Amino acid sequence: MTIRNLDQMLEPSSVALIGASEEPGTVGLTTARNLLDGGFAGPIYFVNPKRDTVLGKPCFRSVDGLPEAPSLAIIATPPATIPGVITELGRKGTRAAVVITAGLNDHTAEMLEAAKPYLLRILGPNCLGLMLPPLGLNGSFAQRNAIAGDLAFLSQSGALLTAIIDWAAARNIGFSHIVSLGDMADTDFGDLLDYLSTDTKSRAILLYMEAVTNAPKFVSAARRAARVKPVIVVKSGRHAAGARAALSHTGRLAGSDGAYDAAFRRTGLLRVKTLPELFAAAETLSRAPRLSGDRLAILTNGGGAGVLAADELQDVKGSLAALSEATISYLDSVLPANWSRSNPVDIIGDAGPERYSAAVSALLEDPNADAVLVMQCPTAITSPTDNARAVVRAIKEATVDGTPRKLVLTNWLGEEAVHEARALFAEEHIPTFETPSDAITGFTQLVRHGRAARELTRTPPAMRTGAPHDWLSTSREIAEALRSGTKVLNAVAAKSLLAYYGIPIAETHVASSPEHVEMCATKVLAESRACVVKILSADISHKSDVGGVRLGLESAKAARLAACEMLNRVRQSFPKAVIEGFMVEPMIRRPNAQEVIIGMSVDATFGPMLLFGAGGVAVEVLGDRALALPPLDLLLARQMIEETRIARLLAGFRDRRPADLDALAAALVNVSEMIIRHPEIRELDINPLLVDEDGVIAIDARMKLEDETLHPRAPLAIRPYPERWRVEMKVEDLGRIEIRPIRPEDAALYRDFIGKISQEDIRLRFFTPRVHVPEHVLARYTQIDYAREMAFVALSDDGALLGVVRLILDPDLVRGEYGVIVRSDLKGHGLGWMLMQHLIRYARAEKVEQVTGLVLAENITMLRMVRELGFAIRAVEGDPTVREVVLALKAQSD
Repeated sequence: MTIRNLDQMLEPSSVALIGASEEPGTVGLTTARNLLDGGFAGPIYFVNPKRDTVLGKPCFRSVDGLPEAPSLAIIATPPATIPGVITELGRKGTRAAVVITAGLNDHTAEMLEAAKPYLLRILGPNCLGLMLPPLGLNGSFAQRNAIAGDLAFLSQSGALLTAIIDWAAARNIGFSHIVSLGDMADTDFGDLLDYLSTDTKSRAILLYMEAVTNAPKFVSAARRAARVKPVIVVKSGRHAAGARAALSHTGRLAGSDGAYDAAFRRTGLLRVKTLPELFAAAETLSRAPRLSGDRLAILTNGGGAGVLAADELQDVKGSLAALSEATISYLDSVLPANWSRSNPVDIIGDAGPERYSAAVSALLEDPNADAVLVMQCPTAITSPTDNARAVVRAIKEATVDGTPRKLVLTNWLGEEAVHEARALFAEEHIPTFETPSDAITGFTQLVRHGRAARELTRTPPAMRTGAPHDWLSTSREIAEALRSGTKVLNAVAAKSLLAYYGIPIAETHVASSPEHVEMCATKVLAESRACVVKILSADISHKSDVGGVRLGLESAKAARLAACEMLNRVRQSFPKAVIEGFMVEPMIRRPNAQEVIIGMSVDATFGPMLLFGAGGVAVEVLGDRALALPPLDLLLARQMIEETRIARLLAGFRDRRPADLDALAAALVNVSEMIIRHPEIRELDINPLLVDEDGVIAIDARMKLEDETLHPRAPLAIRPYPERWRVEMKVEDLGRIEIRPIRPEDAALYRDFIGKISQEDIRLRFFTPRVHVPEHVLARYTQIDYAREMAFVALSDDGALLGVVRLILDPDLVRGEYGVIVRSDLKGHGLGWMLMQHLIRYARAEKVEQVTGLVLAENITMLRMVRELGFAIRAVEGDPTVREVVLALKAQSD
């Protein structure tokens, strides 16, 4: 992952077009015209070995003949010439190129090899080009230029991009960046999201996506970008045939589009279905504050319009705010007697500015409403513009320190008569919509985005303590199965592995024959009123489909007869199936339990994917499932459960008590840990898993394995908790100290830790006299992306947080900035030294080339420590109070 030299591509000071032409109908001619007409202030050079001029400008015969190395090169030459052109550009000093040319095929690898020695970044090939409207740069062969604005748009489809530019221009929508990614041989979504996350020209990032090429990079970059600005995506292929043939239910249910949905949710991206929704979402999200809730108050001068909006809200499962008694009482005093006295608030068709102003003010004060939708239906009695001005005034009067008290959306129905009112709202940055449906869609998008943003900063609860996972026994049994040639584990073997990870299982006896079934049933029935007999065969995925399950058998003889009948039936239906025997289990009688499924499969793009949903024999018919990327914590597990319809049954109804959702969430987390630890696992079904108020129990399970050395599993899209960096050591006077990577649930420890640091130490560490750490910042400190940053905490034997060291890496992962702080009352014990040494070992293992930091010149203790650790200390130009410290790890390893 890298953004190196992307500034040369996205902020160029000069541009060269290689392949400029005057041949009608060519890309070289169209791109040359666009470059000249765009208004770019820097030098523009044309290169073509066959021409002296192009469009009246001098044309150079080669790259070597250019008077300077252009910041950016745009290449539109035949495929076979591309690697040579890239070599010439790199040698000249250019570090970024847009390759418009299509059809490179075998030449793509040559192109990348040519770029590698120079770290020359390539956009494309097979792309429309690049537009940077604020710079006046149109380095594309689009039919028209884009308007300058502050939306960044990244698209895999060049053809679609041309339509978007035209569509947006008609609506006066402007862009900071328009990037056609093409084949993404080098620069991809992850790189550009990383770059744009710190770009100040763009207030929102829009994506048109067909596929992700590097899922771990994309997920990490998208999560980073979504923390600082809205990122909205349209993903094509929602209904493509993504559900593959698979051994498990999970493999069939977890289609590829579902995996994309799970990835977007985990990263905080907002997915929309259509291009108009994309731009509507961008306009609303970038103008409006994030919502703290989902309760909407609707104000209208037309009852029908208000009801339409309320219906739309109900259709998308939105919440209509219940007006407070104080609000109703106040509105009684300022509105006509026949107002609706409920939400939607119908202030009657003859409502003028005074009525609008009073009603809006009241709703902005109502604690039960998180947002207000104000509507105006056209009438001949009042002025829509005057009413709009009244709404604007009411909003301004309700601001606190320049910030609106709550979000207001507007919908002025009509055409010609409301143009001025809509323009007024746009000028005041108040979201405005043409129809009630659009307004509700905009509100829903805000709710979804606010929810996603909160999920990125919520602190999960700590995992309940229990028996540690027996990963060694699991690894041993998996290895033994693969050595014996077994790739599909039957229910007995699969449930044995689940038990190692703390998931309760139903006791199972394996019988080799009907007679043996009778013997096993006798033992089971001694402790249970009834038993269950199931066929045992790796060749039969779904036993109930072939009559391979008999329930409620109350005698050993009935169990033997059931086994005989089952054997005959299965041999007729599946004569080639290898029958390993039978499973005899106690009949689990939990009448109020719900059947659910927990599963796992490997997505081609995002790697291991977890599934939860309604289980049982009709699992595929019901199709009630949620997908998530591992690793999971308890909060993410609960969110998975809540996404399903069966969650409402699990919450309890009528005489059924609520299920133990903590136990269910823990089971999901345990499965997540299991598939992270054991990459040999490729598919898993726990179906059914019974859930009720007494907890969970796995009744049946199936698992598919693969040799990881011969067939490596697709990597996890999210780097899991780096358990191997946990160490223990003894410190004089402090006893046993554990140093481990930080975890999300450490937020409470972190809050206490900050409270035990003196103001002077705060100033030396943060360069500020005091630090207030709100909850969302605590979450940022503790919910880190292990792929690009690390924080190690030192903990005492009783679990108190004693010190923290942190390394935040640049996107290219070769350079990082450290920070370290120790509790003020524990200084002088060597904790800071130990934490720094551990961090340096980690950085070296991760192939980080340079660790840097900024230290106040007066912080003699820190400067002495880093000097002893091998850091070089440099003065900072222009600031004599600060020193830059640098540890060159690459030089040490060399």
